[in-house]
Amino acid sequence: MSLVLARIDQRLIHGIVVTQWAGAVKAKRLMVVDDQISKDETQKAAMRMSKPAGTGMSIIDTQTAITNFNAGKYDNHNVFLIVKEPETLIKLSEGGVKIPKVNIGIMFDGENKETVKKMVSVDEKEVADLKKLEAMGIPVTFHFVPSDNEEPLEKYIK
Repeated sequence: MSLVLARIDQRLIHGIVVTQWAGAVKAKRLMVVDDQISKDETQKAAMRMSKPAGTGMSIIDTQTAITNFNAGKYDNHNVFLIVKEPETLIKLSEGGVKIPKVNIGIMFDGENKETVKKMVSVDEKEVADLKKLEAMGIPVTFHFVPSDNEEPLEKYIK
């Protein structure tokens, strides 16, 4: 099956991801792809503590993810991918990773960011990156928890 859903969530592995999303997408592997977090043993250890029983977890950098997906390493897994930034998903897709859909979860507020929806603030680059993902043929939706209605990117980002 391989990659079943990609989620942009700047909290990465946390309660909603573990208790709601992992089950909703029938994930057998939670995968965090982040070039900085993949080198931070403390953060990796904290995330691994929340891993549901019977579920694998990978916390890897972008190039390792591209290499592993292209080598078929996850072909027999249902992988739920979590990243902090839409740019990571562009790099993965351009590297040959087949992303079926992008779910926007939590994107923190910050300098030069505009809040477009509860729990989602974006800057100009993130807006451009989200639009690029859609232009690449990858559906991008807002979907905080599985029980919420899924909303198209265009509803909040023109």
